[in-house]
Amino acid sequence: MTILIIGATSGIGKELLSQYVKQEHKVIACGRRENILNEFQKLNAAVKGVQLDICDIDSTSQTISGLFAQTRIDIAIVTAGIGDLNPTLDNTIELNTLQTNVVAWTNCVDLLYNAFQKQGFGHLVLITSVGGLRGEPAAPAYSASKAYQMNYAEALKKKAFKNLPSLTITEIRPGLVDTAMAKGDGLFWVMPTNVVVKQILR
Repeated sequence: MTILIIGATSGIGKELLSQYVKQEHKVIACGRRENILNEFQKLNAAVKGVQLDICDIDSTSQTISGLFAQTRIDIAIVTAGIGDLNPTLDNTIELNTLQTNVVAWTNCVDLLYNAFQKQGFGHLVLITSVGGLRGEPAAPAYSASKAYQMNYAEALKKKAFKNLPSLTITEIRPGLVDTAMAKGDGLFWVMPTNVVVKQILR
């Protein structure tokens, strides 16, 4: 299979890439960190690295349409996103979070949905978070943005069920995972990334 990972240069996306390569799948790895993408490509010929910042709306559109024009993509996984603690309600942090996790994320997901619709089949996987189930005072915009993603994913599932049955949409809600986004004091039940990714793969 050919798997496209949006947000492949860190955290869950990076571990997903590693596991899929071990399973001998072709992986298109998209992310902001060009140096990491270059390392992936040097280590394994099955990996194609594509620099992408989903906050660059025009570039994201061109990149995704170009990738689907070049090859059949079986699975697209969206892991890109940001999250910061913001107990002082710094407006810059809140707006940056919403710009990435709501505006840019929606653009990316819609582009993938439409590309799969044009292709005629596919599997769209959206990594959200259990953080969207409750509003968290230490990170209001993050928890609100994940609630948005969860509801948007549900809407797309219903849309695909009615209009595009050949497209599978899977929403996955990890808990606390041992990545750079797991911040704060007194964290518990923090899961190793490799354990979480094996569960995601299943």
